[in-house]
Formats: sequence, C-alpha cells, structure tokens
Amino acid sequence: MDQHNTTYSVKLYIYDMSKGMARQLSPIMLGKQLDGIWHTSIVIYGEEFFYGGEGITSCMPGGTMLGEPNSVVELGSTEVTEEIFMEYLSSLGESTYRGDRYRLFEHNCNTFSNEVAQFLTGRKIPAYITDLPAEVLSTPFGQALRPLLDSISIAPPGGNVINGQYGQR
Repeated sequence: MDQHNTTYSVKLYIYDMSKGMARQLSPIMLGKQLDGIWHTSIVIYGEEFFYGGEGITSCMPGGTMLGEPNSVVELGSTEVTEEIFMEYLSSLGESTYRGDRYRLFEHNCNTFSNEVAQFLTGRKIPAYITDLPAEVLSTPFGQALRPLLDSISIAPPGGNVINGQYGQR
C-alpha cells in the first residue's frame, strides 16, 4: 500500500483520576458539580502517548496503572506517518513538554493531548476537559488549594519516557 495514502485512527483516552470521587465531593468542596478530574492521552499506531511530570511517555493502550479508560473519543484520522510523529514528539519533548515544564493547571496532560490532537487531526479535545482547571480555580476552595495543587506532578506509572533524538525510548 502506498505510504502517502495510508490513514491512521486517532483516539483520545479519557481517565477520571478521582475514580468517581470528584462527582461526589465537588458540590460540597467547590460548590459546583465536576464529573471527574481528567487525565487524557492520545492513542495512535497501537500506542498510548501522554504527558506528565516525567515528560512525554508511551505505553500499550490502557497500559498504565490507571488501567482501561473511562471513555474513548474518536478524534478522526491522520496521514501523518509514525516516523514524522515520533520526530514531532521528540521535538516537543526537548522543549515545550519536558518533564520540568509540567504544571497541573496550565501545562498538563490535557494541554499535550489537545496540541497533539490538533497536529494530527486539526481537531481539539472536548472543552469540558480543557476548561476544568479554570473551573476549579474559579472557586474560593480552588484558589485556597492552588499552592498545594501547583506542587503536584502527575506521571501515571507504566509507560516509557520518550526522550529527544527522534523519540528514542
């Protein structure tokens, strides 16, 4: 098959880091209903790619300690080859998405998934995910917790960190 005509399916894996607790506790703590605390990743070429405190990481789909995702969104398809994608990730991993640049509210797994989704498909991830940090910080309790939450770095165990040099793992 001609490589230039091959398309690859792009999926967004969505995990609730709170395992349902956000839905139960958010009305009491924040004064508003949150359905979850979302961690996302992009699945393409038979691998799951995500960003956390260790940088850009990959694993088999559903292969982190989080297990299977709560939901999967079909983002569309892409003609971007795996080689080009890995070069792109390598570049991101050396600059924008190094582990030390992780910030829970401003620069996290969801900003990574959103940027990669746009690169691959031209589509953004759902706004209810990307809007969550602003929603939490708009509450007095969110503002009170911000110093503590800013110090948190999330890196779900079970993946392989992708470093520079064309995505070597």
